[in-house]
Amino acid sequence: MFVLYQIFLTLLLLISPVIILFRILKNKEDSNRYSEKFAIASKKRSKGNLIWFHCSSVGELLSIIPIIKNYENSKKINQILVTSSTLSSSKVIKKFKFKKAIHQFFPIDHFFFVNKFLKYWKPNLSIFVESEIWPYMFKKIDDYNVPLILLNARLTRKTFNKWMKIKFFSKSIFNKIKIAYPQNFETKKFLRKIYTKKINQIGNLKFSQNNNLNQNKISNKLKLKFKGKKTWIASSTHGNEEVFCAKAHLQLKKKINNLITIIIPRHVDRAYEINNKIKKLNLKTVLHSKKPYSLKNIDIYIVDTFGETDVFHQIGTTVFLGGSIEKRGGQNPLEAARYGAKILHGPNIDNFKDVYKLLKKLKISKKITSPNQLTSSIRFNKNKKTGTKIKNIGEKILKKTIKELDNLINNEFEKT
Repeated sequence: MFVLYQIFLTLLLLISPVIILFRILKNKEDSNRYSEKFAIASKKRSKGNLIWFHCSSVGELLSIIPIIKNYENSKKINQILVTSSTLSSSKVIKKFKFKKAIHQFFPIDHFFFVNKFLKYWKPNLSIFVESEIWPYMFKKIDDYNVPLILLNARLTRKTFNKWMKIKFFSKSIFNKIKIAYPQNFETKKFLRKIYTKKINQIGNLKFSQNNNLNQNKISNKLKLKFKGKKTWIASSTHGNEEVFCAKAHLQLKKKINNLITIIIPRHVDRAYEINNKIKKLNLKTVLHSKKPYSLKNIDIYIVDTFGETDVFHQIGTTVFLGGSIEKRGGQNPLEAARYGAKILHGPNIDNFKDVYKLLKKLKISKKITSPNQLTSSIRFNKNKKTGTKIKNIGEKILKKTIKELDNLINNEFEKT
């Protein structure tokens, strides 16, 4: 199976220049750094101990930022390598200006590039986040005797069923994991069935908060900008969800003066497309990147910049989470919930079932299926008590996670 997998990737490499060029033109690839995906490093490996975190994109990256900040202060660790697969995540990590932590794009899972990558970086510990399962990389990490951790692991039923269709191959991959930390009970059950050796459920890291003083300052500036306005947020939207929310704005506008709807699309490269769609509804829009001096008569404020979602969530009283009307499984509601916002979502929330179950129990979230329901569910005041509950849960999960990782790091570094 490994051989077939590598043959497929080899054939794919033949057309990779075309794919890369297409992605660069679509602003989905860094034109200066795409070579990192072919294991050509753009940063130097420091001497001493290196721990490696790999995550797919922005959401997974943000969930481990508090952990990276913690190990920035560790004398035992000389360098922190963070890899990811998307352009957006590379832009977000730049904003933190870490000293020890550096970012590189994850290499293609082909034997040539994987070997080259591992020989160059020589990690002492590898930590993969959520759903990042890469067959050949896992095999070679094991060959190099590098402990492999699956942190905040997430397996959906759909993904689990796919792996179970190739049981023997799955076993050869998942048994390479030294220990997995599932983020929910469903994943824990699936990991057991898929031959993972050791499992320890601590909780979902996305409950933990990334405290960023610089973002707090930016948030205060935004509060001044939106002062006197009634604002609510549609966050991580996909497809036609922006129009769905704009229709709710039209209804709400009949009752409320000085109303502004803030839309934060999941993919900011769609901003102009969204802008044009909403203008057809005779609503006045503005792009965040234009840094408007005045918001007079503005209906829809579209956030078209990377890494500022958290800043806007700090001012949102009601936040609709996208990917839930469209069949995307929903997006993470915890970032907004931590700030005391009311959470609204559509029926498609399979990616965060356990989280929404808790939010519903705390009376923080509500399911909506139409613009009318959305309109009637929006409120313009925060609930600080519920926000504090979410933060407390996050602090406990983060402390337990760091304690677990400390033990693994100490054990590994004692060998060297």
